[in-house]
Amino acid sequence: MLAVDGVSKRFGGLMAVDSATLSLHPGGIVGLIGPNGAGKTTLFSMISGFVAPTDGRIRFEGTDITAEEPHRRAERGIGRTFQIVQPFAGLTVCENIAVGAYLRHAKRADATAKARDVARRVGLGAELDRPAGRLTVAGRKRLELARALATEPKLLLLDEVLAGLNPSEIRDIIPVIRGIRDEGVTILMIEHVMQAVMNLCERVYVLAQGRMIAEGPPAVVCADTRVIEAYLGHGAADRLKAEGAAHG
Repeated sequence: MLAVDGVSKRFGGLMAVDSATLSLHPGGIVGLIGPNGAGKTTLFSMISGFVAPTDGRIRFEGTDITAEEPHRRAERGIGRTFQIVQPFAGLTVCENIAVGAYLRHAKRADATAKARDVARRVGLGAELDRPAGRLTVAGRKRLELARALATEPKLLLLDEVLAGLNPSEIRDIIPVIRGIRDEGVTILMIEHVMQAVMNLCERVYVLAQGRMIAEGPPAVVCADTRVIEAYLGHGAADRLKAEGAAHG
């Protein structure tokens, strides 16, 4: 479905993403993890068309979309959420979601009906008439998810949709994300909440200092020496192994 081939992005003297490659098949949930500043959101922005790559190619369903504008990619079926949630605070929850629905439903009644259906699916059915500015953090995260889902994507890019939530809120939203996958939407998610990554993702890519350093099932990736050292520093894997042996 998605093929990112040797994609790089340079901002002046900074190489934010360096020859990153990943591929997604339809119907799964794949994670993109890595330390802060690794280039994950920049890679998302290149996939969704908000940032142009310096090098490399991006293909979606076999078509080269590297130079396409964001709205064209949305029409093809690529939806995304943003790490910093910024709803239209003066509009209701329903009106916010309808903004996404207008991509495929030109009539207001149809867009509103779609918005109400999506709200129910993400657990916002009881909040439809509430001003978006009065939602809790968890509510705003669900709203951001709903607005992207209302565009009827084939591929959904989730950028830290669980950030800022407490353990109970995370537990509640995990089935929502799994339900979206079960409805046929392929998901690529940036996430720091490892509980969610382990529970949701079939595969994980790890980006560190702009480079892909590992890929595979979550349990295997989390035990990878390169991944441990990317998060905890050089020599951390050996120290952890020594501590484990000492306690064993």
